[in-house]
Amino acid sequence: MPLIALNKRFNTICQFSAHETRPSLGDWVKTPWVYPAGRLDADSEGLLLLTDDGALQAKIAEPRHKLVKRYWAQVEGAPDDTALAQLAKGVYLGDYVTRPCRTAFVAQEDIDKLWARTPPIRYRAAIPATWIELAITEGKNRQVRRMTAAIGYPTLRLVRVAIGALDIFTLRLAPGECIEVQARAPWQRAG
Repeated sequence: MPLIALNKRFNTICQFSAHETRPSLGDWVKTPWVYPAGRLDADSEGLLLLTDDGALQAKIAEPRHKLVKRYWAQVEGAPDDTALAQLAKGVYLGDYVTRPCRTAFVAQEDIDKLWARTPPIRYRAAIPATWIELAITEGKNRQVRRMTAAIGYPTLRLVRVAIGALDIFTLRLAPGECIEVQARAPWQRAG
């Protein structure tokens, strides 16, 4: 029962079958018969777990298990503490209200750990960009992007940095790299 951690590259689609214009998971992961436990949109990057075990996939992906996924979102504009508090209490997205989550600003020394994205985010001198962290237990379609847009700060770049205790930086995965990890790791903290 392998559990594979992949640093999904920008523009890669979360399927193994070949795509006409974009890379797919099959371009990066060579372990047979594994499938993603949850998804990341093509325009999102970062940690993706894959396994051949359906029960393990459910523990990772289904909100009822409350496994925390941490995202860093580079948003357009300069949200303040009030905006982060709004995200933290839950946001109405038109079809549902998000569950409460943890939010914080991402420190510059942490941002410096990120790899450069290809292509880069368009820089606009007149409009600031701010990095925020959201730690959520659900994962509906484009949820983080919809949350930040709902409070007036559209997401420019989105990176999933952790799933449970697994952290992309501790795993030392460059974009497109993958490794096998212990199957119990997402639920138990090291030490």
